[in-house]
Amino acid sequence: MSSSYFAYRSFQPHIFPLAIAVIAIFITLAGSDVQEGLRYERSRIFTGEIWRLFTAHFVHLGWIHLLMNLVALGLIWGLAWRALRPSAWLVITLVSMVSVSVGLVMFNPTLEWYVGLSGMLHGLFLAGIMANLRSGHRLEIILLLALCGKVAWEQIYGALPGSAELAGDAVVVDAHLYGLVGGLLSVLPYVLLQHQGKQ
Repeated sequence: MSSSYFAYRSFQPHIFPLAIAVIAIFITLAGSDVQEGLRYERSRIFTGEIWRLFTAHFVHLGWIHLLMNLVALGLIWGLAWRALRPSAWLVITLVSMVSVSVGLVMFNPTLEWYVGLSGMLHGLFLAGIMANLRSGHRLEIILLLALCGKVAWEQIYGALPGSAELAGDAVVVDAHLYGLVGGLLSVLPYVLLQHQGKQ
């Protein structure tokens, strides 16, 4: 086997977060017209523009908002990418996206529009923590408590201080909760199957 083959094999698992980053960067570069055609807009979704349920997560308020989310994605991936197969990460990502979008449609009828990866990232983060805990990494309990505490704070008191100023607009904290639910529901089958395989 050539060294280039082994280099590709070692890089292959990281294609997934890289693809997310490239799509989000491309959409940011594309400008406001493209972004408005892809963001979550409740009224447009009800007229048949279903793609917005997925594409909204790749749209951002600006470069700082995008950078914040990509840094978070990198940290999550560095923490947990080994815990699950790429196919599992793809399923968890899609379920988390749908969970955020459907949650907004069902429970936030006055919300006109939404953009950003943060809701989905909360799902990925929880999934990674759960998978690592299942593998025996007990220190992740601290991360689990911190994540759940953050989302609970947001539900009671609103966005963390300074987060809206950094992002460039109001933070839709409910999206974080819906993403968390999606991450939990989508990772459970993998965790349970791994548990059964060890018995």
